[in-house]
Amino acid sequence: MAVLLIGPAGAGKTTVARYWADTRRSPTAHISLDDVREWVRAGFSDPRAGWTDQSEAQYRLARRTCGFAARNYLANGISCILDDAVFPDRPVVGLGGWKRHVGPGLLPVVLLPGLDVVLERNAARSGTRRLADEEVARIHGRMAGWYGSGLPILDNSHQDVVTTARMLDDVVARSLMSPPRW
Repeated sequence: MAVLLIGPAGAGKTTVARYWADTRRSPTAHISLDDVREWVRAGFSDPRAGWTDQSEAQYRLARRTCGFAARNYLANGISCILDDAVFPDRPVVGLGGWKRHVGPGLLPVVLLPGLDVVLERNAARSGTRRLADEEVARIHGRMAGWYGSGLPILDNSHQDVVTTARMLDDVVARSLMSPPRW
């Protein structure tokens, strides 16, 4: 099984994904798009500097690399959870790309707490993962496009990591019984 945890900066994607992978009964890998993208050292396109052709290329490369890793884990009997800020208004690059990279068994789940929560969580970040409040608000607004998509959406505004992981378990169990259409 491969889960793609989608959400804006500060939604808790990486924290929840890491915890979920750490606590599952079956072998599970966590593949963080940001971690893979940060493998680029010289010439790293800092997301705080804005969206450029270079940053677009680095994200594309990181997504392909993560997809390859996920397929490799799956082929060896290890489930995985990936995290990324996939935009609903870019279906070919977003979910379509992930589906091509990982395969048809990919389960996308949207983690979408309220704007006040993501702004607060983002403010606690440091380094290249802390974005300007305006950028976080813009990303969060675009993520609202997932409502009505048919994808499972988890609002973890008032939940801790353990509870959010339990909510994710419930979504995964329901999706295995009746896969969402996307």
